[in-house]
Parts: sequence; structure tokens; C-alpha cells
Amino acid sequence: MGNCSGHDFSIPPGKGPHHVGCTDLMVGHTVEGTFFRLYYPCQLSERSENPDWVPTKEYFNGLADFMKINRRLSERIFNYLFGSCKIPATWNAAFKPNTKHPVVIFSHGLGAFRTLYSAICVELASQGFIVASVEHRDESASATFYFKEKSTPEALKTGEPEFPLRNKQVKQRADECIRALDILFTVNSGNMVENVLKTPFDWSTLENSMDLCRIAVMGHSFGGATVIECLCKEVRFKCGIALDTWMFPLDEVIFPQVKQPIFFINSEKFQWAGNIFRMKKLDSATIPRKMITIRGAVHQSFPDFTFLTGNCLGKIFKLQGNVDPHLAMDLSNRASLAFLQRHLSLERDFNQWDQLIDGKDNHLIPGTNITLNQIKDLENSLYIDF
Repeated sequence: MGNCSGHDFSIPPGKGPHHVGCTDLMVGHTVEGTFFRLYYPCQLSERSENPDWVPTKEYFNGLADFMKINRRLSERIFNYLFGSCKIPATWNAAFKPNTKHPVVIFSHGLGAFRTLYSAICVELASQGFIVASVEHRDESASATFYFKEKSTPEALKTGEPEFPLRNKQVKQRADECIRALDILFTVNSGNMVENVLKTPFDWSTLENSMDLCRIAVMGHSFGGATVIECLCKEVRFKCGIALDTWMFPLDEVIFPQVKQPIFFINSEKFQWAGNIFRMKKLDSATIPRKMITIRGAVHQSFPDFTFLTGNCLGKIFKLQGNVDPHLAMDLSNRASLAFLQRHLSLERDFNQWDQLIDGKDNHLIPGTNITLNQIKDLENSLYIDF
């Protein structure tokens, strides 16, 4: 896999004690069904296969359409850069049934899909979590697939206000995350689910494997907004981690209904006053609400793209910031693990990173780097994701 720096790049493997497996589950043939990539602690196997990072060329085409570039040209570029890239997890590996695992539901950003945050999901699984990375069917993914035709996708018309569409999408996204959680409850209880993809993974091995009193929701950008919507709608989520959240899709009327702890992890280069102002509206005197900012990080420091392009293309396409991408990801993941231990009451050693929750590191800013002045104008300050 080449790029303009002439070196090979890859998604970092998990740093935890567990080997990681992954598989796909699709329940239902239509767009109303559920589709996610599951990451989990697995048994070590002599014969192993790592799945492609981008599942099929249709996802490349979707990315091209989302970026408004020519499909034929982009397919060559994407194949050259990413065509041989693999996810550092064993495809359909046997589950490792040794204890009950906490659960994380992950929501991707606008224009992304279920595999683009594998560095985060693999790290969580290597640390003992079962992670379901949902592929959203609200037209916010760059591509997805299902088995029946549907009606013409909704799209913004010129001059049409954006909020009604985005708010409808974030509600659908939350419903999709909750449906994924419902399916995990079904699997954990030992009941059968029909996977229309017919993968060889044995879902019955997950019976009684999940600690369903310890569930979190996590997401990036539009997925961060989905985290807030999920916390409002579903009390089974005990806490949420919102990565560089795009707050615009949310109706502020739901904010008082969110009773769970929230951790905002932001990049230094993406956020702006109006967006931070809306995050601060979720502050509470009684419910833990934390915020840190990663110095030198950009919005794309959270998806896997940041590892796969090198400094040259990374800077041109704003996929990398001024901080080493591995360092930025480690800070985000370790702070997340510490937060999850604290609010899911886990008996792990993630509290060794407790100081990161408060931004106590040379590469972190406690709270935000954004100055919140000119309050009247803040709520009208918008920014479009990606």
C-alpha cells in the first residue's frame, strides 16, 4: 500500500491482553434491519485471516460521491492507497469465553461506515469489551447495503433548512444503536438470531458472555450527536463518550433528559464556539460531564484514515494534525478506558490513566481551547461535518 511518502502504513493493533476477532451481523433484509461489525476477544488460531478495511468497492464509490470526486479516478486512488489495507483482527475467529464482557455500541460519523473506526474498536476489544460498530441506514453513511430496493434517498434541496433532515437522521441513528443493543441482549440470552449474511461465526458461543449492566455508547462527529440522542432514549446506556461531536443535529429540548455521565473528547483544530457552547449546555452540577481537547489533533484524528496516508497526504487532506496520530489515538483510547472504568464500575487497571480524564497531560487541554465570548452569536454558529 503506497502513498506519496513512499512508505507502508497500517492500522495499529490492540494493545490489550486479548486477541481480537471480528464478524458482521445483518438482521433483516431491508433498510429497516440492523447491520453492525462486531469486535470481541477471541481465541488464538493458527489459520487466521484479517478482513479488508474497506469491505467492497461500492464503499469506495460511496466515499467518492460523498467527497464529490470522480468515481473512476477515485477508485484508482483509493485502491492504490487503501486497497490492501487490513483490519488488525481475525475474521470470524472463535469467541474466547472466559468472563462476562462489558459492551460498547459505536456510531460512525457522516460519510463513514462500520469499518472506518477499527483502531478504536479493536483497542476496546483487546481490553476486554464487546463492541458493535453500527452501519447507519439514515443516508449519512457513504454506502451501505441491504437486500430490497427502497424509495429514493432523502437529500437536501437548495435553500432547504438542514436541521429537520439532520434531526430526523440522528433520531434514526439512535434507534439503530438501540436495535443493535436489543440484538446483543437476544444473543446473550441464548436465543437465535438469523444472520442473513450467513457468516461461519457461531453466535451461540456468545450466550451469557456480556455484562449487560455495563453498557456504554460511543461515537465520532455525527456519531457523537448520536451518543447524546441514545443517552436520552435508552437508560441501559450507563455513560457516553462523544468524540469531536457535531452538535447541530440535536434538539436542545432533550438535554435535560440526559442523566448519564458524558465525556467529550475534542480535537484542537475542528471545534468552534457555537458547537462548544451547545456542549456546555449539557454541563451539570450533579452528573459527571467531562471535556478534554487533544493538542494538534484534527477531526480526522479519530477514524482510521489518520494512520493510512502518511504526513504528505495526511496534511493535504487534513487527515492528520500536528500531533503524531498514534499518540493522539492512544490519548483518546486511554482516556476513554479510564472513563469507562469509572462509570461502568469495572475492576480493571484503566484508572492508571485517570489523569487524562481531567486533561492532565502535555498533549491535552483541560476543557477546550475555544474562547466562548459574544454569547448572542454562538447559537447561530454552524459548521458542516467532514
